Amino acid sequence: MSLPSTMRFIDLPAPGAPEAMQLATGPLPEVKPGEILIRVEAAGINRPDVAQRQGSYPPPPGASPILGLEVAGEVVAVGDGATGFSLGHKVCALANGGGYAEYCAVPATQALPWPKGYDAVRAAAVPETFFTVWANLFMMAGLKAGESVLIHGGSSGIGTTAIQLAKAIGATVFATVGNAEKAEACIKLGATRAINYKTEDFAAVIKAETKGGVNVILDMIAAAYFEKNLASLAKDGRLSIISLLGGAVAEKANLAPIMVKRLHLMGSTMRPRTATEKQEIRDELLAKVWPLLEAGTVAPVIYREFGFEQVVEAHRLMEASDHIGKIVLRVG
Repeated sequence: MSLPSTMRFIDLPAPGAPEAMQLATGPLPEVKPGEILIRVEAAGINRPDVAQRQGSYPPPPGASPILGLEVAGEVVAVGDGATGFSLGHKVCALANGGGYAEYCAVPATQALPWPKGYDAVRAAAVPETFFTVWANLFMMAGLKAGESVLIHGGSSGIGTTAIQLAKAIGATVFATVGNAEKAEACIKLGATRAINYKTEDFAAVIKAETKGGVNVILDMIAAAYFEKNLASLAKDGRLSIISLLGGAVAEKANLAPIMVKRLHLMGSTMRPRTATEKQEIRDELLAKVWPLLEAGTVAPVIYREFGFEQVVEAHRLMEASDHIGKIVLRVG
């Protein structure tokens, strides 16, 4: 397959506001052993992209410095030792970086076929949130049928994914949101109760509406919610922290509930995970979640798509937190 010598990509000469990003031209990425090269048709926008742009989430050693952690497109080159895909295959993938570009090299073990019936935009909206939710809510926290879960940030890309997957496996879902429109969206996706954190105390609501608390909490706020999260968990409950939007240091927190209720605290980030760990998540998604996507039981919620040259506007929308679901760049 004949490839161009250069590609367009979103450059970040220095950390800063959305305006720091610039459309640039440069060489295609090198395809290393075990990798595939994807001609990118669409790329998802995620909170870690914003953090990297601001300078607080640098790429790990060896990863592309270009923003972007999920893509969808066509396989145009296959590196030595890469298996499972051939030229022309339509794939979506969790990238270690480099997604805001016309071409992106990713480990073949982090790629999946487009769910049947999906286009590039819908496929690009899947990898980052589904990898994150599946790893943290199900593989680590072990949410199962018959249990209850509180999902913070219910209207975010992570939140809308978590609500649907939790509902699909038979869990009772509570979610926190910031307004009535977001609450309605979460209820439609399967939440039993959407709690407006601006007007309600979520810990008080959970106490009133459950017998002893929820079994699992998926939390992206961290420090600001720490004590209320402990209070909202049932005995043997599990708190899974995936982001630090409310701070990393919980000062003078009362840790007694951890002992009294035998609580389990855990957390992770996706990007530093090993290739083997990411492959394990990929394999579970393919076996357990892809059938749900193809049946329409769960689906990515697309709030808005932007053209490649509108990346600044896309990041402004992400930072404003006015969206419900995913924001996607159409690249090719």
